[in-house]
Amino acid sequence: MSDTARETGLVLDPKWDERGLIQAVATDAATGAPLMVAHMNAAALAATLATGEAHYWSRSRQQVWHKGATSGNVQRVREVRIDCDQDAIWLSVEPAGPACHTGAASCFYRTVTPDGTLLKPTP
Repeated sequence: MSDTARETGLVLDPKWDERGLIQAVATDAATGAPLMVAHMNAAALAATLATGEAHYWSRSRQQVWHKGATSGNVQRVREVRIDCDQDAIWLSVEPAGPACHTGAASCFYRTVTPDGTLLKPTP
């Protein structure tokens, strides 16, 4: 498919990287808050679209990962969007628990100050 067709057309044609992956960003459907950034391969994207729950590609385990399959912290997908050149996915999800493996609601739980110091927000 030409880049023009990919960028303006209505056919899903993800631009996978050299490893067969695409960036995926998950945000909370209720608040819009960013939850996490992960990767998807074709199988993870297909599973996400088929089940309505987020699936990602685990680079460390080299396998498709159903978010929350063991923790119960599934992400129910409300909307899937792809960016203009189809090399990034945006999932709007209803999280059933923390998104981060640390137990934080979001993986973005620290603020970077101008001098590079990391701060945790106060509850």
